[in-house]
Amino acid sequence: MTVQPKPIPALYTVYILRSTVRHASLYIGSTPNPPRRLSQHNGLSKGGAARTSREKLRPWEMVGLVSGFPSMTAALKFEWALTNPHISMHIPSESRIAFSTQRKRSGHPRRPPLSLTSIISNLHLLLRVPSFARWPLSLHFFALEVYAAWQRWDARTEDQLREGFMVLTDFGHNNNQSGTKNACATAPNDSQPEDGENQPAWGIHALPLDYEPLSDYVEKAQDVLDFERQGDCAVCHETLSPGEGLQAICTKSGCEAAGHLSCWSRHMLETNRTDDILPLQGNCPKCGGHVQWAEMMKELTLRTRAPKEVEKLLKRKKRRVTTKPRAQKT
Repeated sequence: MTVQPKPIPALYTVYILRSTVRHASLYIGSTPNPPRRLSQHNGLSKGGAARTSREKLRPWEMVGLVSGFPSMTAALKFEWALTNPHISMHIPSESRIAFSTQRKRSGHPRRPPLSLTSIISNLHLLLRVPSFARWPLSLHFFALEVYAAWQRWDARTEDQLREGFMVLTDFGHNNNQSGTKNACATAPNDSQPEDGENQPAWGIHALPLDYEPLSDYVEKAQDVLDFERQGDCAVCHETLSPGEGLQAICTKSGCEAAGHLSCWSRHMLETNRTDDILPLQGNCPKCGGHVQWAEMMKELTLRTRAPKEVEKLLKRKKRRVTTKPRAQKT
């Protein structure tokens, strides 16, 4: 059976779960849909995990998560490494900070018990190791004390995360730190506050679970390619032949710069003076705007691997535009 290639997922996360009854009880998992998964862990819908099924530990809350994984497999690798840092091959032996002091009957090392400190320290380590450091990941916290633990560990650790790595926080409507970019949070019972109808979505409920944030970008790229307005490659200046090879479009609104995928990659790597194989970010040679490689690749894989998904996305966008209420004259 042939495995069909899939686009980069709209969202895939590795999350940290904590019991609101007993904060020492922690769990690590992965999901493309944090609200649904939290509902399962709390017994509000089918699913969940045996380790989170004890009623005396419910409800659970998500106190942190890592987002931006390019595939389910990538997220599962990170989840396994974070859960088993004492034996993970993703962590160089000289960098290992988690060790097993006991063995199972089979002779294999027994997993060290989870604690907030161990999770935070190993999370910091995994986000720095070569296996994961260049992935387009972001770290989210939505419990103030957990974020404080992260800050303490980050301050005492000599090795720092790559430049530009995003650490985002949201501790609820009335408990956000000033000057901190809000990203995601969750109510312990997986529901919005009682007055949620009058407030914008927040926490994990505000996370984009589909490709909606890309709709304008997808529409622009589709329009450029459908009407063959690619012109010349923005990097090598050779003519772009419609339908030949992989062609990527600038992510910035209003810019229709197109180019060979290999040219975009070479341009970003050269301007950032790096010997890496794949870039992280760069500037468009036409408009000068800042371009995230991950965003460009998400649109490209969506367009080339899931045309039906693109069609549905653009139909929904068109429907929203046509049904938008007109402003009343005064």
